[in-house]
Amino acid sequence: MGLVRVAPVVPRATARRAPRTAELGVLLAGLAAVALLTAACSTWIGVSNPTIVALSFLLVVLIVATVSTRRVAIATSAMAFLCFNFFFLPPVGTWTIADPENWVALFTLLAVSIVASHLSLQVRQRASDATARRDELARLFDLTRDILLTTDTAGAVGLVARYVARRFGLESVTICLPGPGGWQRHHSGERPLDIDAAQLDAALSAARARLEFDAHQRTYGGHSRIETADGTSVSLVPLRVGTRPIGLLALHGQDVEAGTQDAIAGVTAIAIERTQLLEERREAEVVRRGAELKSALLASLSHDLKTPLTAVAVAANNLDASWLTDEQRRGQIEIVRSELQRLTRLFQDIVDMARIETQAIAAEREWVQPAEIVEAAVRQAEPALGSHRIEVADLAEHALVRLDPRLTSAALAHLLENAGQYSPSGSTVTVTVTLSRDELRVAVRDRGVGIAPEDFDHLFERAFRGTGARRQRFGTGMGLAITRGLLAAESGRVWAENHPEGGATFTIGVPVQSRTAAAIEGESL
Repeated sequence: MGLVRVAPVVPRATARRAPRTAELGVLLAGLAAVALLTAACSTWIGVSNPTIVALSFLLVVLIVATVSTRRVAIATSAMAFLCFNFFFLPPVGTWTIADPENWVALFTLLAVSIVASHLSLQVRQRASDATARRDELARLFDLTRDILLTTDTAGAVGLVARYVARRFGLESVTICLPGPGGWQRHHSGERPLDIDAAQLDAALSAARARLEFDAHQRTYGGHSRIETADGTSVSLVPLRVGTRPIGLLALHGQDVEAGTQDAIAGVTAIAIERTQLLEERREAEVVRRGAELKSALLASLSHDLKTPLTAVAVAANNLDASWLTDEQRRGQIEIVRSELQRLTRLFQDIVDMARIETQAIAAEREWVQPAEIVEAAVRQAEPALGSHRIEVADLAEHALVRLDPRLTSAALAHLLENAGQYSPSGSTVTVTVTLSRDELRVAVRDRGVGIAPEDFDHLFERAFRGTGARRQRFGTGMGLAITRGLLAAESGRVWAENHPEGGATFTIGVPVQSRTAAAIEGESL
């Protein structure tokens, strides 16, 4: 998810002080403007026409009424009223008004200023309400976007609580969901809300009553306000999916309108339902993949069991034939032996995969030479490498490494079998051993057609045989998955890549401690 920019939340005490300070500043500016205008007209410019002066005062009052509150505008108009009377209406210099028409002028000035300030206040209130509605919609939209970007179901409800608190500047938000073992509470904020279960039960019962809509408050029924044991005032808002309440949303912090609370609760309920649907879909996907895997594995095993068992049965029947020569009989015996080795290897793969799945493999490290690992792996994979040449480049022949030789050689044997299976008969399989400061790497390169680009993401999955496996008559697709599982038991890894000169290279990397053979012998002496 991207970074979310949220407007800072101003404390309510500061928010109350700011308008008062602004009002005082406008009042002082208005009074100063009236005083300057009075001085300019009576002394500097020498304007004596009451109409011009009254219109000038009215202009100042209208400006003040436009930018400030009604009481500031009235105070400014009162100041203008007094100055106009004292300095410009005859008799000048006294508070007495001789002409009744001047009374009309004075009160007209006062009335116009009051009406203008009232109209200005109404316009500014409507503009403020429109801005608040716009900000409310923007926050709800941002909250919805945060929820849609949340795809991880683990802890998703807690994330939603944090999103609500952050978007609306709330100190604490708690999503309360009823469950078999009681209320599940997902908190956000520095201090979790300690709400008594009885209060939650009562609020949920009230939410289950007849659903009614309050058009003035823009809310549905079920809202309540409670106090926790430590005196914290908390608003409880029902979470509804349709008309069915599924929980409660507890809010603490700055005041949020009831209609906005209802909208937040609606979005939160949709988020909870979406989280549950995502989890159900994920579980269904796991079940579907498991069924597909079992089906593919069963089909592969049935095929790979049927082929050697058929060969063994035919060879065993042929041994009873009297017409076989000694050489033919030895050939049939060799078929039985090789197919039994294949069956043994197949059952061993099944056992290894079961141990990997149950995490029943433990690494037992000891000091060995890398060449011993390669030799043991070649012996295990000998049936699959019978028609291939093995070329070993050991670049760490004078070193000893500390690892589990059984797991490493078994993993390497699967790579050799894979190379023998996908390489042309008579080709060379190259094994390269390299040793860095803390890792032993053994690379196996075959001379086959390489790995198809679409197969790279699935090479080490169970029962995956790849595009080129269609031309192979044997193989369960478990070899590379077993390799990865065996290496994982000793914190190793395996990866594959196509060789620039053709074929594929599979490399295993095992974290090791390495020492020279001379150092080991010196310690033993």
